[in-house]
Formats: sequence, C-alpha cells, structure tokens
Amino acid sequence: MQAALGSDIAMAFDECPPGEAERPVVERAVERTARWAARSVASPAAAGQLRFGIVQGGVDMPLRRRSVGQITSLPFDGFAIGGLSVGEERELTFETTGQVAELLPAPRPRYFMGIGDPEGVLRVIAAGIDMFDCVLPTRTARTGSALTWDGRQNMHNKRFERDAAPLDADCDCPACARFSRGYIRHLIMQRELLGLRLLSLHNVRFLVSLCGAARSAIEEGTFPAFLDRSLARLRLTR
Repeated sequence: MQAALGSDIAMAFDECPPGEAERPVVERAVERTARWAARSVASPAAAGQLRFGIVQGGVDMPLRRRSVGQITSLPFDGFAIGGLSVGEERELTFETTGQVAELLPAPRPRYFMGIGDPEGVLRVIAAGIDMFDCVLPTRTARTGSALTWDGRQNMHNKRFERDAAPLDADCDCPACARFSRGYIRHLIMQRELLGLRLLSLHNVRFLVSLCGAARSAIEEGTFPAFLDRSLARLRLTR
C-alpha cells in the first residue's frame, strides 16, 4: 500500500502498546514488531522509496536494547523510535529517547514517532533525533488555538476580541502577516473555515521556524545555549 501511494519513506509495521502496558505485553509487542520488520525487508522495495524500521519496548531499557538489536540488524535506511509519548510520564519519554538514540547507528536518520509541541521538539532534537511527526499543530488549530512564544493561545478567549496584534510577533506566516488576533478570533467564533486554515498555517510555520533555528544553532555549534534559552522562554510563557 505504501508502495502504491509512492511515499518517500515506507515504515515497517509495528505494534505500539500503551504507555501503562505491563512488561509481558510490551515484550510481545517487541517480538511481533521484529517479525514484521523481517517480513518488511523481505518484500521488494518500491523504486526510490526508503524503508525505516521501528524500535519498540516502552520505557523498559532491556527490552529497548533487544529491539534495537533486532531492528538494526536488518538493512533499513533509517530507524524510528516508536512506543513513546503514548501515556507514560513525560520525563521518561525524553530519558528513554536519549538512551535509545545513542544505540542507533549515527549515519542513519533517527526518527521519533509522534511529538509536535515546541518544548518536546526541542528536547528530542537535543537527544539526537533528526525527524519527527505529529498531528498536534493542525489538531490544535482545529480547536481554535495557536502555538506562540507566549504559550498556546485559545482564540475563543474574549480578550482577543479587539486585539490588533498578530498571533506571534516573530512569525512570518501568511496569518501573522495579514490578519490580527481579533479578526482570526472573529473567524473562529463565526465558525468560518478560514480561521482554522490560518491557524493551521501559523502552527506549522511556527514549528518549521523553530526547527530552522535549531538547525542553524547546531551548524554554528551554539545549540546548547539556544536550547536553554528557548526552553526558558517557552516555560516562562506557559
């Protein structure tokens, strides 16, 4: 199916148990994921399509190490960390991510499945992650909220009714360039789809800009300072 769709990257099938799952459940998921991974690489690859294997194991590091060994022994083009951000404690998410990322082959892309809040994105980058995905930017937009350096803003709030400022003063997206918070709130309150589209454009652009700044900081060798500065700003504005 992924070959027919022509996706750039095809993900091997995996089993992702919930964060509170007991060890036997997680262990069975690890073994099933390994079997599916082997079947994936045994199938002919679509022309020009990369294939990624997925590491499972919850927050159980012995199971994670087992899964890393199983998945990295197969000829995948990149490796994903799955089974996190599914209900476990948030600090355990980042701690496990860092430990697993260190076990994955450095020359291959490392992909975290399912994180999209600004703090989370920065922290998995710091852990060594190259790629990630999440529905959060557009799902947040569909509920009428914007991601900003002043925290997540609920545009239903009456305080934005006559606010002439953009969603975020540092953003160069079409929504911030052409529309005020007050007008976007009006669209949201009137259930105009344009409001949700503008918030979606903004939220995606906000994260793309954040990642661009992180990339520049990495290239300049200043990422640790950039990370501290950015996290402090995000936490102060929650």
